[in-house]
Amino acid sequence: QVQLVESGGGLVQPGGSLTLSCAASGLTLDYYNIGWFRQAPGKEREGVSCSSSDGITYYTDSVKGRFSISRDNAKNTIYLQMSSLKPEDTAVYYCAANGWCPPSPGGYYGMDYWGKGTLVTVSA
Repeated sequence: QVQLVESGGGLVQPGGSLTLSCAASGLTLDYYNIGWFRQAPGKEREGVSCSSSDGITYYTDSVKGRFSISRDNAKNTIYLQMSSLKPEDTAVYYCAANGWCPPSPGGYYGMDYWGKGTLVTVSA
């Protein structure tokens, strides 16, 4: 049974930093495309970043230069390092696996496995 468990969310001030983790079980992340997504209150879920199994990384425009996705294959864990956080980054963040990275031209990722999410709140 595949499980993805996010952690690291919390309250952070604007301009601050936070690192999210996603620990996987039931699959070896090294062989999969993985991604981070977020859903803000009242908005649709959006893709934030992804990492392909062959080393390609992708970031949505709003987080370029501020967020960084990485993997630790020994720990079967992926990370999202977030810096220069803005109030508009407030959302529930989800990790996902086994889809497309980069996304299709229409923004489709097609991830099969999802975590339950961790809340990030950026507020003074």
